[in-house]
Amino acid sequence: MSPTPARLAWLDALRGPAALAVTLHHAGWSFVPGPWAVVDGRIDVGTWGVFVFFLVSGYIIPASLERRGDLRAFWTGRAFRLLPLLLAAFGLVLVLTWVGALPPPPGLADRPPPLVAFGNLAMLQELLNLPALINVTWTLSYEMAFYLMCVGLFAVRSEQRSAVIATGLAVAAVPLGLLLPRATIGGRADLAAALLGLAVMAAVAATVLGRDRVRMVAAVGGGLLGVALVVLGSRGGTWQGVIILATMFAGTAVYRAEQGTIPWRHAFLAVAAVLACGLPAKDDPGWAPALLLAFAAFAAAFALRGREFPRPLPQLGVISFSLYLLHPILLHVVPNLALFYAVLIPLSVVTYVLIEAPGRRIGGRLIRRTAG
Repeated sequence: MSPTPARLAWLDALRGPAALAVTLHHAGWSFVPGPWAVVDGRIDVGTWGVFVFFLVSGYIIPASLERRGDLRAFWTGRAFRLLPLLLAAFGLVLVLTWVGALPPPPGLADRPPPLVAFGNLAMLQELLNLPALINVTWTLSYEMAFYLMCVGLFAVRSEQRSAVIATGLAVAAVPLGLLLPRATIGGRADLAAALLGLAVMAAVAATVLGRDRVRMVAAVGGGLLGVALVVLGSRGGTWQGVIILATMFAGTAVYRAEQGTIPWRHAFLAVAAVLACGLPAKDDPGWAPALLLAFAAFAAAFALRGREFPRPLPQLGVISFSLYLLHPILLHVVPNLALFYAVLIPLSVVTYVLIEAPGRRIGGRLIRRTAG
């Protein structure tokens, strides 16, 4: 497995435990539901894991975009980072479903298969109210909305306003959530889902292929679409959806403060606003502790970022996407918790080496060739 640069090892040291937390959340409910219900009633371990991921994405994605300074390179890098494993995992799900080893994904039979495939590959299914081929990919829809917003802000040179955006989103989440407690892109709105998804993909394509003003207009349009989809399409409710976006921008505010482009007090205020408005976003006793502990874990790892972490943590972080994406599939084909992890971790190493790493290398070569 390729090593992470030492200055960013703390991010992988967070990703590894976060991925394991999500796998443990689902494995607990699958294999030991009685004891796990007691744990989940006190802290939602899965929520802890995904919010750690959201904070890490908020910190690193804008940094990656600005380091490249090229919207085409950014989208190429994201595509070759995520799509190879997504395609492989979706193919595996379809094969296992066809042979009867997996139950069909909920709602799959009720929607047009091409639309479902398109929504999942575009990573927008959660916000378009389409069935997910793998249930945990709902988080990727929010990541996609965040990418769209970051690209739009970069195009108009407003990327330094992350603390203000995080605070504004957090504060807006409360009235928006009260006004729109459920997704308004609902039911079997096949035409609306198709048109919105195509609009997002058209914005991305124009951002990659367009020139100058066309590129800027497409980037801004994509960013606005990203916000609108979260506000209107969050299946968990608008309050929670907008808080997820605010959390990612809070992670960006920490990055800005570390780089010295905004004062630390602005980053602290953004984090405080997200927590104050986010803690009551869900009526679940495990939600608020999970949110608090996710921010605490991120803060602790950030404070220790100049030190070495135990090697297993960043190593798990390197394979975290494989852990995250494959574990729901494996839950259906192994009989107990011990075997689940005995298979999951080696399998994730294999998929990283054979699928993820080659995809990233191909993406890197394309970016260099385009730049040259």
